[in-house]
Amino acid sequence: MDLRQANPRRQGDLGELEAARWLGRAGLGLWIPFGHSPDVDLIAQSGNRLFRVQVKTSTVFRKGRWEVMLCTRGGNRSWSGEVKKLERSRFDLLFAVVGDWRMWLIPASALEAKSGVRLGGPKYAPFEVTGRSTVPELCALESPLPLWGSAGVGEPGRPVKSVAKPE
Repeated sequence: MDLRQANPRRQGDLGELEAARWLGRAGLGLWIPFGHSPDVDLIAQSGNRLFRVQVKTSTVFRKGRWEVMLCTRGGNRSWSGEVKKLERSRFDLLFAVVGDWRMWLIPASALEAKSGVRLGGPKYAPFEVTGRSTVPELCALESPLPLWGSAGVGEPGRPVKSVAKPE
């Protein structure tokens, strides 16, 4: 399907599927959060680290660049007029898919904008991925989500409350 011909909801679904496909082929473990999450579309595991992945899509091409909106302006008739900007502290990686199916995997720390980015130029070029790319610098990133003990209780790899084994 052509991303440019999809309605906005389908466009987002296709973007998430493409992100999951690429991350999975790159060797990462993947989880899809249950229910709607405004901040995280996928959870990716690399080694013993978890990364919150926000997926964005765009079909807007102006002045030789793809314009990817990072903020939310509602999406229904009851919109209050409040613009919700993407907070970098609420995700670790931005996976962007644009109308010609080019893709970028950008660490949240590298984003300098909260409402939108322009992709296809030199600024985010190091983060563009292809079907043959490896995860760029992903293993070197520091994620705030350790694989074990993220609730601040228990021992890594052990249950919070031990249960005696029956004899």
